[in-house]
Amino acid sequence: MARNEISAVSYSTLLLVFLLIISNAECRTSPNALDAADATPVLTCSKVYGAQEGDTCSGIGSNFGLSDDSFLALNPNINCRTIFVGQWLCLKGGFSS
Repeated sequence: MARNEISAVSYSTLLLVFLLIISNAECRTSPNALDAADATPVLTCSKVYGAQEGDTCSGIGSNFGLSDDSFLALNPNINCRTIFVGQWLCLKGGFSS
């Protein structure tokens, strides 16, 4: 009987230690991963434009004095083939970290 109690206590202790190890391992993150997330630049727009029927990337850029490269840098996720009416486009802004 005493042997069964020792065995049950041993298994319970092992299970508890195993669960503690797993919970600590899941909570840790790599310091490099945190540094990379902090270093990602964030675009902040100070002037936006709502696209109109027939607008094109190069047309919008030239109307507001932007080169194609500048316009695309301010709108990194834009698909110039599928601009839709009312789509908000960045015309002036900057990157910060």
